[in-house]
Amino acid sequence: MSKNKPPRRARGPSHSARTAQPRTARKEARPQRAPDELWIYGHHAVAAALANPQRKILRLIATPDAAAKLNDDASIPREPLAHLKNAARIEIDAIVGPNSVHQGVAVLTRPIGYDLPDVLEKISVNPEACVMLLDQVTDPHNVGAVLRSAAAFGAAAVVAPDRHAPEETGTMAKAASGALDKIPYIKAVNLVRALEQLKEAGFWTVGLAAEGPKPLSGVPLKGRIALVLGAEGEGLRRLVRETCDYIASLPMAGDMESLNVSNAAAVALYEKARQSSET
Repeated sequence: MSKNKPPRRARGPSHSARTAQPRTARKEARPQRAPDELWIYGHHAVAAALANPQRKILRLIATPDAAAKLNDDASIPREPLAHLKNAARIEIDAIVGPNSVHQGVAVLTRPIGYDLPDVLEKISVNPEACVMLLDQVTDPHNVGAVLRSAAAFGAAAVVAPDRHAPEETGTMAKAASGALDKIPYIKAVNLVRALEQLKEAGFWTVGLAAEGPKPLSGVPLKGRIALVLGAEGEGLRRLVRETCDYIASLPMAGDMESLNVSNAAAVALYEKARQSSET
């Protein structure tokens, strides 16, 4: 990437009794789902799921108005709409929760389960590929928002640890506004090992931390870049930080010490896109 790049470090091995209460009538009336199934709801999230050939569609329900909107959406292939069944809004409330903004439509599907080596193989020809890694970001709203920003700025994937990170959920899909089915969400057993795999694939790894010695704008981001963000408060874990090639900060005015992780991700992705577009 640049003659000023730091030398690669030698890579070592990765471091890895309450009494049951009777259910209420309302709870027993709620449809049950298998642990490997999830309901995705909201028009944009459902439309993206239906347009994703990797999604297994198990059920599709919508109010008449929402069904008409799905049928009018040119981005949705006609085949998955064959699953469509009419449902009253109260029925959808009972499935996804009355406080969920489902817009009268929901689809029952299964998590996709992307694999990092497969994704790296698909993007091997992209000299400006960008991957986001989230270190123990546990809020599905934040992960969904990061996915949305990743899709907006053309990132190739979002990687999170297998533990201390949310699985695919309807909440995440709604926050992502369709990006969950446009950007691979990868659960890695070991985030440090995932960083090592990215390095082996030619990525420079850049961690964000408030005490970073350089602002992100002062780090070269042209080329294949992995951006690493930690949870608010705790930040990057030690081994994750030590594995990064660079640690950079986002300068802020006033008394603010940090941004919400999804906002920080959007700023970092913008800076990567800005530098990549420079001639």
